[in-house]
Amino acid sequence: MNRKNRRFLYALALVLAGCEVGPNYQPPKPNVRPSFSEIPTATQPSQVVAEPANPRKWWTTFHDDELNRLIDRAVAGNLDLQVAESRLREARLGAIIAGARLSPDLNVDGGYNHARGSKNITIPAGAFGGGGSSSAPKAPAAAPAVRTRGPQAADALVITPASGSGGASSGGSAAIGAPAKGLGPLSPLGQGGLPGVTTDVYQVGFDSSWEIDVFGGLRRGVEAAQADVSAAQEDQRSVLVSLMAEVAQNYIELRGIQRQDSIARENLGIQQDTLELTKSRYKNGFATQLDVARQTAEVATTAARIPPLEYEAHQRIHALGELLGKDPDELETELADQQPIPPPPPTVPVGLPSDLLRRRPDIRRAERQIAGASARVGVATADLFPKFELTGMLGLDSTKPKNLFNYSSRYYSIVPGVTWPIFSAGRIESQIKVQDEEQQQSILNYQETVLSALREVEDSLSAYRTEQLRQRSLAEAVTSSRQALELARQQYQQGVTDFLTVLDTQRSLLTAQDSLALSDRAVSTDLVALYKSLGGGWEEDQATTRPE
Repeated sequence: MNRKNRRFLYALALVLAGCEVGPNYQPPKPNVRPSFSEIPTATQPSQVVAEPANPRKWWTTFHDDELNRLIDRAVAGNLDLQVAESRLREARLGAIIAGARLSPDLNVDGGYNHARGSKNITIPAGAFGGGGSSSAPKAPAAAPAVRTRGPQAADALVITPASGSGGASSGGSAAIGAPAKGLGPLSPLGQGGLPGVTTDVYQVGFDSSWEIDVFGGLRRGVEAAQADVSAAQEDQRSVLVSLMAEVAQNYIELRGIQRQDSIARENLGIQQDTLELTKSRYKNGFATQLDVARQTAEVATTAARIPPLEYEAHQRIHALGELLGKDPDELETELADQQPIPPPPPTVPVGLPSDLLRRRPDIRRAERQIAGASARVGVATADLFPKFELTGMLGLDSTKPKNLFNYSSRYYSIVPGVTWPIFSAGRIESQIKVQDEEQQQSILNYQETVLSALREVEDSLSAYRTEQLRQRSLAEAVTSSRQALELARQQYQQGVTDFLTVLDTQRSLLTAQDSLALSDRAVSTDLVALYKSLGGGWEEDQATTRPE
Protein backbone atom coordinates (compact mmCIF):
# COMPACT_ATOMS: atom_id res chain seq x y z
CA MET A 1 0.00 0.00 0.00
CA ASN A 2 1.51 3.33 -1.02
CA ARG A 3 1.81 6.36 1.23
CA LYS A 4 -1.12 8.18 -0.38
CA ASN A 5 -3.54 5.30 0.27
CA ARG A 6 -2.33 4.94 3.84
CA ARG A 7 -3.01 8.62 4.48
CA PHE A 8 -6.50 8.29 3.03
CA LEU A 9 -7.36 5.28 5.21
CA TYR A 10 -5.94 6.99 8.30
CA ALA A 11 -8.04 10.10 7.67
CA LEU A 12 -11.10 7.96 7.04
CA ALA A 13 -10.56 6.15 10.36
CA LEU A 14 -10.34 9.48 12.17
CA VAL A 15 -13.60 10.62 10.60
CA LEU A 16 -15.39 7.37 11.48
CA ALA A 17 -14.17 7.65 15.06
CA GLY A 18 -15.46 11.20 15.28
CA CYS A 19 -18.09 12.68 17.49
CA GLU A 20 -21.68 11.48 17.75
CA VAL A 21 -24.27 14.23 17.75
CA GLY A 22 -27.00 14.31 20.38
CA PRO A 23 -26.80 13.89 24.16
CA ASN A 24 -24.68 11.16 25.72
CA TYR A 25 -26.93 9.00 27.88
CA GLN A 26 -26.71 9.34 31.64
CA PRO A 27 -28.72 6.79 33.70
CA PRO A 28 -31.24 8.36 36.11
CA LYS A 29 -30.46 8.31 39.81
CA PRO A 30 -33.73 8.55 41.75
CA ASN A 31 -33.77 9.24 45.45
CA VAL A 32 -35.47 6.48 47.44
CA ARG A 33 -35.95 5.90 51.15
CA PRO A 34 -33.30 3.90 53.00
CA SER A 35 -35.91 1.34 54.15
CA PHE A 36 -39.56 0.40 53.77
CA SER A 37 -41.79 2.16 56.27
CA GLU A 38 -44.27 -0.74 56.53
CA ILE A 39 -41.75 -3.23 57.92
CA PRO A 40 -43.06 -3.94 61.47
CA THR A 41 -41.14 -2.73 64.47
CA ALA A 42 -40.21 -4.77 67.53
CA THR A 43 -43.56 -3.90 69.11
CA GLN A 44 -45.40 -5.35 66.08
CA PRO A 45 -43.75 -8.69 65.37
CA SER A 46 -44.15 -10.11 61.87
CA GLN A 47 -42.57 -12.61 59.52
CA VAL A 48 -41.24 -9.74 57.35
CA VAL A 49 -37.66 -8.69 58.06
CA ALA A 50 -35.43 -5.99 56.57
CA GLU A 51 -32.73 -8.40 55.45
CA PRO A 52 -31.26 -8.76 51.94
CA ALA A 53 -33.90 -10.30 49.73
CA ASN A 54 -33.23 -13.13 47.33
CA PRO A 55 -36.61 -13.82 45.72
CA ARG A 56 -35.32 -16.28 43.13
CA LYS A 57 -37.81 -19.13 42.80
CA TRP A 58 -39.82 -17.57 45.59
CA TRP A 59 -42.69 -19.99 44.96
CA THR A 60 -40.59 -22.82 46.38
CA THR A 61 -40.81 -21.20 49.85
CA PHE A 62 -44.42 -22.49 50.05
CA HIS A 63 -43.08 -26.08 49.88
CA ASP A 64 -45.89 -27.25 47.60
CA ASP A 65 -44.77 -29.66 44.89
CA GLU A 66 -47.97 -29.22 42.88
CA LEU A 67 -47.45 -25.44 42.78
CA ASN A 68 -43.85 -25.91 41.64
CA ARG A 69 -44.94 -28.18 38.79
CA LEU A 70 -47.70 -25.81 37.70
CA ILE A 71 -45.32 -22.86 37.48
CA ASP A 72 -42.78 -24.86 35.47
CA ARG A 73 -45.50 -25.95 33.04
CA ALA A 74 -46.87 -22.41 32.77
CA VAL A 75 -43.43 -21.06 31.86
CA ALA A 76 -43.14 -23.73 29.19
CA GLY A 77 -46.60 -23.30 27.68
CA ASN A 78 -48.07 -19.87 28.42
CA LEU A 79 -49.06 -18.06 25.22
CA ASP A 80 -48.59 -14.52 26.53
CA LEU A 81 -45.02 -15.40 27.45
CA GLN A 82 -44.45 -16.81 23.97
CA VAL A 83 -45.72 -13.54 22.47
CA ALA A 84 -43.30 -11.58 24.69
CA GLU A 85 -40.43 -13.84 23.62
CA SER A 86 -41.38 -13.32 19.97
CA ARG A 87 -41.31 -9.55 20.49
CA LEU A 88 -37.88 -9.88 22.03
CA ARG A 89 -36.63 -11.79 18.98
CA GLU A 90 -38.23 -9.12 16.76
CA ALA A 91 -36.36 -6.38 18.64
CA ARG A 92 -33.08 -8.26 18.26
CA LEU A 93 -33.61 -8.55 14.52
CA GLY A 94 -34.38 -4.82 14.42
CA ALA A 95 -31.02 -4.16 16.09
CA ILE A 96 -29.30 -6.27 13.43
CA ILE A 97 -31.04 -4.26 10.72
CA ALA A 98 -29.96 -0.98 12.35
CA GLY A 99 -26.37 -2.19 12.67
CA ALA A 100 -26.29 -3.30 9.05
CA ARG A 101 -26.71 0.33 7.94
CA LEU A 102 -23.15 0.99 9.14
CA SER A 103 -21.78 -1.39 6.52
CA PRO A 104 -21.69 -0.96 2.73
CA ASP A 105 -24.43 -2.47 0.60
CA LEU A 106 -23.11 -4.72 -2.16
CA ASN A 107 -25.29 -5.98 -5.01
CA VAL A 108 -24.56 -8.21 -7.96
CA ASP A 109 -26.53 -7.95 -11.17
CA GLY A 110 -26.45 -9.28 -14.65
CA GLY A 111 -28.60 -9.32 -17.71
CA TYR A 112 -29.08 -9.32 -21.44
CA ASN A 113 -30.74 -6.54 -23.42
CA HIS A 114 -31.93 -6.76 -27.02
CA ALA A 115 -33.19 -3.44 -28.44
CA ARG A 116 -33.88 -1.70 -31.75
CA GLY A 117 -34.21 2.05 -32.20
CA SER A 118 -37.00 3.64 -34.18
CA LYS A 119 -36.07 4.86 -37.70
CA ASN A 120 -38.44 7.78 -37.30
CA ILE A 121 -36.18 9.55 -34.82
CA THR A 122 -34.27 12.68 -35.80
CA ILE A 123 -31.39 13.45 -33.46
CA PRO A 124 -31.50 17.14 -32.53
CA ALA A 125 -28.60 19.41 -33.25
CA GLY A 126 -26.02 19.41 -30.48
CA ALA A 127 -27.35 16.22 -28.89
CA PHE A 128 -23.79 14.85 -28.74
CA GLY A 129 -21.96 18.14 -28.50
CA GLY A 130 -21.96 18.94 -32.28
CA GLY A 131 -24.23 21.00 -34.51
CA GLY A 132 -26.84 20.22 -37.14
CA SER A 133 -29.44 17.46 -37.43
CA SER A 134 -28.78 13.96 -38.58
CA SER A 135 -30.26 10.52 -38.37
CA ALA A 136 -26.97 9.34 -36.78
CA PRO A 137 -24.99 11.18 -34.14
CA LYS A 138 -21.52 12.55 -34.64
CA ALA A 139 -18.89 11.30 -32.24
CA PRO A 140 -17.70 13.95 -29.78
CA ALA A 141 -14.08 13.87 -28.77
CA ALA A 142 -14.82 13.71 -25.04
CA ALA A 143 -17.62 11.14 -25.14
CA PRO A 144 -17.11 7.64 -23.69
CA ALA A 145 -16.31 4.82 -26.07
CA VAL A 146 -19.30 2.92 -27.48
CA ARG A 147 -19.40 0.36 -30.25
CA THR A 148 -22.86 -0.60 -31.46
CA ARG A 149 -23.42 -3.42 -33.90
CA GLY A 150 -26.56 -4.34 -35.76
CA PRO A 151 -27.56 -6.67 -38.49
CA GLN A 152 -27.48 -3.87 -41.11
CA ALA A 153 -23.98 -2.51 -40.45
CA ALA A 154 -20.68 -3.89 -39.29
CA ASP A 155 -19.85 -0.78 -37.30
CA ALA A 156 -22.85 1.51 -36.87
CA LEU A 157 -21.08 3.98 -34.61
CA VAL A 158 -17.66 4.37 -33.04
CA ILE A 159 -17.03 7.07 -30.43
CA THR A 160 -13.44 7.69 -29.35
CA PRO A 161 -12.88 7.36 -25.57
CA ALA A 162 -12.15 10.44 -23.55
CA SER A 163 -8.63 11.19 -22.48
CA GLY A 164 -7.75 9.61 -19.15
CA SER A 165 -10.79 7.31 -18.94
CA GLY A 166 -10.31 4.09 -17.07
CA GLY A 167 -11.51 1.90 -19.91
CA ALA A 168 -14.68 1.23 -21.81
CA SER A 169 -17.63 2.79 -20.08
CA SER A 170 -20.76 0.83 -19.50
CA GLY A 171 -22.83 3.98 -19.51
CA GLY A 172 -22.64 4.51 -23.26
CA SER A 173 -23.43 1.02 -24.46
CA ALA A 174 -26.10 0.50 -21.87
CA ALA A 175 -27.73 3.79 -22.79
CA ILE A 176 -27.91 2.91 -26.44
CA GLY A 177 -28.99 -0.68 -25.97
CA ALA A 178 -31.23 -0.42 -22.91
CA PRO A 179 -33.77 2.34 -22.35
CA ALA A 180 -33.83 1.45 -18.64
CA LYS A 181 -30.24 2.75 -18.33
CA GLY A 182 -30.89 6.41 -18.89
CA LEU A 183 -33.11 6.68 -21.94
CA GLY A 184 -36.59 8.10 -21.67
CA PRO A 185 -39.18 10.19 -23.47
CA LEU A 186 -36.78 13.15 -23.62
CA SER A 187 -33.76 11.18 -24.86
CA PRO A 188 -32.50 12.24 -28.30
CA LEU A 189 -32.18 8.53 -29.20
CA GLY A 190 -35.77 7.55 -28.34
CA GLN A 191 -36.69 4.54 -26.22
CA GLY A 192 -34.91 1.87 -28.29
CA GLY A 193 -31.46 3.36 -28.93
CA LEU A 194 -29.93 4.48 -32.22
CA PRO A 195 -32.42 5.02 -35.07
CA GLY A 196 -32.95 1.83 -37.03
CA VAL A 197 -30.15 -0.03 -35.23
CA THR A 198 -30.59 -3.34 -33.39
CA THR A 199 -28.26 -3.83 -30.42
CA ASP A 200 -27.44 -6.67 -28.03
CA VAL A 201 -25.77 -6.00 -24.69
CA TYR A 202 -24.61 -8.64 -22.18
CA GLN A 203 -23.74 -7.35 -18.74
CA VAL A 204 -22.60 -8.65 -15.35
CA GLY A 205 -21.23 -6.62 -12.47
CA PHE A 206 -21.37 -5.31 -8.93
CA ASP A 207 -22.62 -2.09 -7.45
CA SER A 208 -22.16 -0.82 -3.93
CA SER A 209 -23.24 2.12 -1.77
CA TRP A 210 -22.05 3.22 1.64
CA GLU A 211 -23.21 6.07 3.84
CA ILE A 212 -20.20 7.16 5.89
CA ASP A 213 -21.45 7.85 9.41
CA VAL A 214 -19.39 10.97 10.04
CA PHE A 215 -21.65 12.56 12.66
CA GLY A 216 -22.90 9.38 14.32
CA GLY A 217 -26.54 9.42 13.28
CA LEU A 218 -26.44 5.77 12.28
CA ARG A 219 -24.55 4.82 15.43
CA ARG A 220 -27.18 6.59 17.50
CA GLY A 221 -29.77 4.53 15.63
CA VAL A 222 -27.92 1.34 16.61
CA GLU A 223 -27.78 2.60 20.20
CA ALA A 224 -31.55 3.18 20.17
CA ALA A 225 -32.19 -0.27 18.68
CA GLN A 226 -30.05 -1.92 21.34
CA ALA A 227 -31.99 -0.06 24.03
CA ASP A 228 -35.20 -1.37 22.44
CA VAL A 229 -33.81 -4.90 22.71
CA SER A 230 -33.12 -4.41 26.41
CA ALA A 231 -36.61 -2.94 26.92
CA ALA A 232 -38.16 -5.93 25.15
CA GLN A 233 -36.09 -8.23 27.37
CA GLU A 234 -37.51 -6.51 30.44
CA ASP A 235 -41.03 -6.76 28.96
CA GLN A 236 -40.54 -10.49 28.64
CA ARG A 237 -39.35 -10.66 32.24
CA SER A 238 -42.34 -8.61 33.42
CA VAL A 239 -44.67 -11.08 31.74
CA LEU A 240 -42.74 -13.93 33.38
CA VAL A 241 -43.00 -12.39 36.85
CA SER A 242 -46.72 -11.70 36.42
CA LEU A 243 -47.33 -15.21 35.06
CA MET A 244 -45.72 -16.94 38.03
CA ALA A 245 -47.62 -14.72 40.45
CA GLU A 246 -50.94 -15.40 38.69
CA VAL A 247 -50.37 -19.16 38.77
CA ALA A 248 -49.52 -19.05 42.47
CA GLN A 249 -52.45 -16.79 43.31
CA ASN A 250 -55.01 -18.91 41.43
CA TYR A 251 -53.61 -22.10 42.96
CA ILE A 252 -53.77 -20.71 46.50
CA GLU A 253 -57.27 -19.39 45.92
CA LEU A 254 -58.31 -22.82 44.65
CA ARG A 255 -57.00 -24.49 47.81
CA GLY A 256 -58.72 -21.83 49.92
CA ILE A 257 -62.05 -22.41 48.16
CA GLN A 258 -61.67 -26.16 48.64
CA ARG A 259 -61.01 -25.49 52.33
CA GLN A 260 -64.22 -23.45 52.56
CA ASP A 261 -66.10 -26.23 50.79
CA SER A 262 -64.76 -28.75 53.31
CA ILE A 263 -65.75 -26.50 56.22
CA ALA A 264 -69.26 -26.09 54.83
CA ARG A 265 -69.65 -29.86 54.44
CA GLU A 266 -68.27 -30.50 57.92
CA ASN A 267 -70.70 -28.01 59.45
CA LEU A 268 -73.51 -29.45 57.35
CA GLY A 269 -72.84 -32.83 58.93
CA ILE A 270 -72.84 -31.34 62.42
CA GLN A 271 -76.08 -29.48 61.75
CA GLN A 272 -77.72 -32.62 60.35
CA ASP A 273 -76.77 -34.44 63.57
CA THR A 274 -78.30 -31.59 65.53
CA LEU A 275 -81.45 -31.81 63.38
CA GLU A 276 -81.79 -35.52 64.19
CA LEU A 277 -81.30 -34.75 67.86
CA THR A 278 -83.95 -32.02 67.71
CA LYS A 279 -86.42 -34.33 65.96
CA SER A 280 -85.83 -37.00 68.60
CA ARG A 281 -86.39 -34.54 71.40
CA TYR A 282 -89.52 -33.28 69.63
CA LYS A 283 -90.93 -36.83 69.50
CA ASN A 284 -90.24 -37.23 73.21
CA GLY A 285 -91.84 -33.88 74.03
CA PHE A 286 -88.62 -32.08 74.99
CA ALA A 287 -88.52 -29.78 71.93
CA THR A 288 -90.97 -27.82 69.89
CA GLN A 289 -91.82 -28.03 66.23
CA LEU A 290 -90.39 -24.51 65.92
CA ASP A 291 -86.97 -25.86 66.97
CA VAL A 292 -87.17 -28.53 64.28
CA ALA A 293 -88.15 -25.96 61.62
CA ARG A 294 -85.33 -23.64 62.61
CA GLN A 295 -82.73 -26.38 62.45
CA THR A 296 -84.10 -27.62 59.12
CA ALA A 297 -83.74 -24.09 57.71
CA GLU A 298 -80.18 -23.90 59.08
CA VAL A 299 -79.26 -27.18 57.38
CA ALA A 300 -80.68 -25.96 54.05
CA THR A 301 -78.83 -22.63 54.35
CA THR A 302 -75.50 -24.36 54.92
CA ALA A 303 -76.14 -26.78 52.04
CA ALA A 304 -76.78 -23.79 49.76
CA ARG A 305 -73.25 -22.53 50.42
CA ILE A 306 -71.65 -25.52 48.70
CA PRO A 307 -72.65 -25.14 44.98
CA PRO A 308 -71.21 -21.59 44.64
CA LEU A 309 -67.94 -22.81 46.16
CA GLU A 310 -67.80 -25.65 43.64
CA TYR A 311 -68.34 -23.13 40.85
CA GLU A 312 -65.52 -20.90 42.15
CA ALA A 313 -63.20 -23.91 42.37
CA HIS A 314 -63.91 -24.80 38.73
CA GLN A 315 -63.21 -21.18 37.75
CA ARG A 316 -59.76 -21.31 39.33
CA ILE A 317 -58.97 -24.64 37.68
CA HIS A 318 -60.03 -23.26 34.30
CA ALA A 319 -57.89 -20.15 34.87
CA LEU A 320 -54.87 -22.31 35.69
CA GLY A 321 -55.44 -24.34 32.52
CA GLU A 322 -55.42 -21.16 30.44
CA LEU A 323 -52.26 -19.91 32.14
CA LEU A 324 -50.57 -23.19 31.27
CA GLY A 325 -51.65 -22.87 27.63
CA LYS A 326 -53.96 -25.89 27.98
CA ASP A 327 -57.67 -26.55 27.59
CA PRO A 328 -59.58 -25.04 30.55
CA ASP A 329 -60.75 -28.43 31.85
CA GLU A 330 -57.48 -30.32 31.40
CA LEU A 331 -56.51 -29.90 35.08
CA GLU A 332 -59.88 -30.94 36.53
CA THR A 333 -58.79 -34.44 37.55
CA GLU A 334 -55.36 -33.35 38.71
CA LEU A 335 -56.59 -30.55 41.02
CA ALA A 336 -59.99 -31.86 42.09
CA ASP A 337 -58.79 -33.41 45.35
CA GLN A 338 -58.60 -31.04 48.29
CA GLN A 339 -55.13 -30.05 49.50
CA PRO A 340 -54.07 -27.65 52.28
CA ILE A 341 -53.54 -23.96 51.62
CA PRO A 342 -49.78 -23.46 51.03
CA PRO A 343 -48.48 -21.79 54.21
CA PRO A 344 -46.01 -18.87 54.13
CA PRO A 345 -42.40 -19.35 55.22
CA PRO A 346 -41.30 -18.43 58.78
CA THR A 347 -39.51 -15.26 57.61
CA VAL A 348 -39.71 -13.09 54.50
CA PRO A 349 -36.65 -10.87 53.80
CA VAL A 350 -37.54 -7.88 51.62
CA GLY A 351 -34.27 -5.95 51.36
CA LEU A 352 -34.05 -2.23 50.63
CA PRO A 353 -36.05 0.07 48.34
CA SER A 354 -32.93 0.66 46.24
CA ASP A 355 -32.91 -3.05 45.37
CA LEU A 356 -36.07 -2.51 43.34
CA LEU A 357 -34.17 -0.32 40.86
CA ARG A 358 -32.02 -3.23 39.73
CA ARG A 359 -34.53 -6.05 40.21
CA ARG A 360 -37.98 -4.98 39.02
CA PRO A 361 -38.33 -5.51 35.26
CA ASP A 362 -40.74 -2.59 34.80
CA ILE A 363 -38.22 -0.16 36.32
CA ARG A 364 -35.41 -1.61 34.25
CA ARG A 365 -37.58 -1.34 31.13
CA ALA A 366 -38.42 2.31 31.88
CA GLU A 367 -34.71 3.07 32.26
CA ARG A 368 -33.95 1.45 28.91
CA GLN A 369 -36.71 3.48 27.32
CA ILE A 370 -34.93 6.65 28.49
CA ALA A 371 -31.74 5.37 26.86
CA GLY A 372 -33.55 4.70 23.59
CA ALA A 373 -35.24 8.12 23.61
CA SER A 374 -31.89 9.81 24.29
CA ALA A 375 -30.29 8.03 21.34
CA ARG A 376 -33.16 9.04 19.05
CA VAL A 377 -32.46 12.69 19.84
CA GLY A 378 -29.05 12.07 18.28
CA VAL A 379 -30.62 10.39 15.26
CA ALA A 380 -32.83 13.43 14.67
CA THR A 381 -29.95 15.87 15.30
CA ALA A 382 -27.77 14.15 12.70
CA ASP A 383 -30.19 15.32 9.99
CA LEU A 384 -28.86 18.85 10.52
CA PHE A 385 -25.43 17.84 9.22
CA PRO A 386 -24.10 16.68 5.85
CA LYS A 387 -24.45 13.06 4.84
CA PHE A 388 -21.54 11.54 2.96
CA GLU A 389 -22.10 8.62 0.62
CA LEU A 390 -19.80 6.59 -1.54
CA THR A 391 -21.26 4.64 -4.47
CA GLY A 392 -19.51 2.59 -7.09
CA MET A 393 -19.92 0.09 -9.90
CA LEU A 394 -17.64 -2.59 -11.27
CA GLY A 395 -18.54 -4.99 -14.04
CA LEU A 396 -18.27 -6.32 -17.54
CA ASP A 397 -20.45 -5.72 -20.58
CA SER A 398 -20.20 -6.55 -24.24
CA THR A 399 -22.36 -6.81 -27.33
CA LYS A 400 -21.12 -10.39 -27.84
CA PRO A 401 -21.14 -13.15 -25.21
CA LYS A 402 -17.69 -14.40 -26.20
CA ASN A 403 -16.15 -11.00 -25.36
CA LEU A 404 -17.99 -10.49 -22.09
CA PHE A 405 -15.16 -11.73 -19.86
CA ASN A 406 -12.36 -10.01 -21.75
CA TYR A 407 -10.33 -7.48 -19.81
CA SER A 408 -11.34 -4.78 -22.29
CA SER A 409 -15.02 -5.33 -21.39
CA ARG A 410 -14.53 -3.94 -17.91
CA TYR A 411 -16.20 -0.82 -16.63
CA TYR A 412 -16.19 0.90 -13.26
CA SER A 413 -17.46 4.00 -11.58
CA ILE A 414 -16.66 5.59 -8.21
CA VAL A 415 -18.97 8.41 -7.15
CA PRO A 416 -18.47 10.14 -3.79
CA GLY A 417 -21.37 12.39 -2.82
CA VAL A 418 -22.59 14.67 -0.10
CA THR A 419 -26.05 15.99 0.73
CA TRP A 420 -26.71 18.77 3.20
CA PRO A 421 -30.20 20.09 3.92
CA ILE A 422 -30.09 23.87 3.62
CA PHE A 423 -33.77 24.64 3.98
CA SER A 424 -36.44 22.34 5.45
CA ALA A 425 -39.00 24.87 6.74
CA GLY A 426 -38.25 23.92 10.35
CA ARG A 427 -38.97 20.22 9.84
CA ILE A 428 -35.64 18.95 11.18
CA GLU A 429 -35.61 21.34 14.16
CA SER A 430 -39.18 20.36 15.02
CA GLN A 431 -38.33 16.66 14.79
CA ILE A 432 -35.47 17.21 17.24
CA LYS A 433 -37.87 18.94 19.63
CA VAL A 434 -40.31 16.04 19.25
CA GLN A 435 -37.57 13.62 20.29
CA ASP A 436 -36.64 15.93 23.18
CA GLU A 437 -40.23 15.78 24.41
CA GLU A 438 -40.32 12.00 24.08
CA GLN A 439 -37.13 11.80 26.10
CA GLN A 440 -38.69 13.98 28.79
CA GLN A 441 -41.80 11.80 28.78
CA SER A 442 -39.66 8.68 29.26
CA ILE A 443 -37.91 10.31 32.23
CA LEU A 444 -41.25 11.17 33.83
CA ASN A 445 -42.52 7.66 33.10
CA TYR A 446 -39.44 6.25 34.84
CA GLN A 447 -40.07 8.38 37.91
CA GLU A 448 -43.72 7.31 37.97
CA THR A 449 -42.73 3.65 37.61
CA VAL A 450 -40.36 3.91 40.58
CA LEU A 451 -43.04 5.56 42.73
CA SER A 452 -45.59 2.95 41.71
CA ALA A 453 -43.17 0.14 42.58
CA LEU A 454 -42.50 1.60 46.00
CA ARG A 455 -46.23 1.98 46.62
CA GLU A 456 -46.92 -1.62 45.59
CA VAL A 457 -44.30 -2.94 48.00
CA GLU A 458 -45.54 -0.77 50.87
CA ASP A 459 -49.16 -1.81 50.19
CA SER A 460 -48.20 -5.48 50.05
CA LEU A 461 -46.23 -5.21 53.28
CA SER A 462 -49.15 -3.53 55.01
CA ALA A 463 -51.66 -6.08 53.71
CA TYR A 464 -49.45 -9.02 54.69
CA ARG A 465 -48.79 -7.67 58.18
CA THR A 466 -52.39 -6.73 59.00
CA GLU A 467 -53.79 -9.99 57.63
CA GLN A 468 -51.43 -11.93 59.89
CA LEU A 469 -52.84 -10.08 62.90
CA ARG A 470 -56.38 -10.82 61.73
CA GLN A 471 -55.49 -14.47 61.16
CA ARG A 472 -54.34 -14.90 64.77
CA SER A 473 -57.56 -13.43 66.12
CA LEU A 474 -59.71 -15.58 63.86
CA ALA A 475 -57.84 -18.71 64.95
CA GLU A 476 -58.72 -17.90 68.57
CA ALA A 477 -62.33 -17.26 67.54
CA VAL A 478 -62.57 -20.69 65.88
CA THR A 479 -61.22 -22.44 68.95
CA SER A 480 -63.67 -20.63 71.23
CA SER A 481 -66.63 -21.18 68.86
CA ARG A 482 -65.95 -24.91 68.67
CA GLN A 483 -65.88 -25.14 72.48
CA ALA A 484 -69.07 -23.07 72.73
CA LEU A 485 -70.90 -25.37 70.33
CA GLU A 486 -69.93 -28.48 72.28
CA LEU A 487 -71.13 -26.91 75.51
CA ALA A 488 -74.39 -25.69 73.95
CA ARG A 489 -75.18 -29.15 72.54
CA GLN A 490 -74.52 -30.80 75.90
CA GLN A 491 -76.63 -28.28 77.78
CA TYR A 492 -79.41 -28.57 75.21
CA GLN A 493 -79.44 -32.34 75.59
CA GLN A 494 -79.66 -31.89 79.32
CA GLY A 495 -82.43 -29.32 78.98
CA VAL A 496 -80.36 -26.59 80.62
CA THR A 497 -80.43 -24.21 77.63
CA ASP A 498 -82.81 -23.54 74.79
CA PHE A 499 -82.36 -24.38 71.13
CA LEU A 500 -81.62 -20.79 70.09
CA THR A 501 -78.32 -21.01 71.91
CA VAL A 502 -77.36 -24.10 69.94
CA LEU A 503 -78.41 -22.39 66.71
CA ASP A 504 -76.35 -19.28 67.44
CA THR A 505 -73.23 -21.25 68.32
CA GLN A 506 -73.53 -23.28 65.11
CA ARG A 507 -73.68 -20.13 63.05
CA SER A 508 -70.78 -18.56 64.96
CA LEU A 509 -68.60 -21.61 64.39
CA LEU A 510 -69.34 -21.75 60.66
CA THR A 511 -68.71 -18.01 60.27
CA ALA A 512 -65.45 -18.14 62.24
CA GLN A 513 -64.14 -21.16 60.34
CA ASP A 514 -65.06 -19.65 57.00
CA SER A 515 -63.42 -16.35 57.93
CA LEU A 516 -60.26 -18.15 59.07
CA ALA A 517 -60.08 -20.05 55.78
CA LEU A 518 -60.40 -16.77 53.88
CA SER A 519 -57.71 -15.23 56.08
CA ASP A 520 -55.33 -18.16 55.57
CA ARG A 521 -55.83 -17.77 51.85
CA ALA A 522 -55.35 -14.00 52.03
CA VAL A 523 -52.09 -14.31 53.97
CA SER A 524 -50.60 -16.55 51.29
CA THR A 525 -51.93 -14.51 48.36
CA ASP A 526 -50.71 -11.29 50.02
CA LEU A 527 -47.28 -12.89 50.22
CA VAL A 528 -47.47 -13.73 46.51
CA ALA A 529 -48.34 -10.08 45.83
CA LEU A 530 -45.35 -9.04 47.96
CA TYR A 531 -42.99 -11.31 46.04
CA LYS A 532 -44.37 -9.95 42.77
CA SER A 533 -43.92 -6.34 43.91
CA LEU A 534 -40.30 -7.13 44.80
CA GLY A 535 -39.83 -8.22 41.17
CA GLY A 536 -38.31 -11.60 41.84
CA GLY A 537 -38.35 -14.78 39.82
CA TRP A 538 -37.03 -13.70 36.42
CA GLU A 539 -33.42 -14.25 37.53
CA GLU A 540 -34.00 -17.92 36.83
CA ASP A 541 -35.14 -17.33 33.25
CA GLN A 542 -32.04 -19.04 31.89
CA ALA A 543 -33.53 -22.23 33.34
CA THR A 544 -37.22 -21.47 32.91
CA THR A 545 -37.43 -19.99 29.40
CA ARG A 546 -37.29 -22.05 26.24
CA PRO A 547 -34.22 -21.88 24.01
CA GLU A 548 -34.57 -19.59 21.02
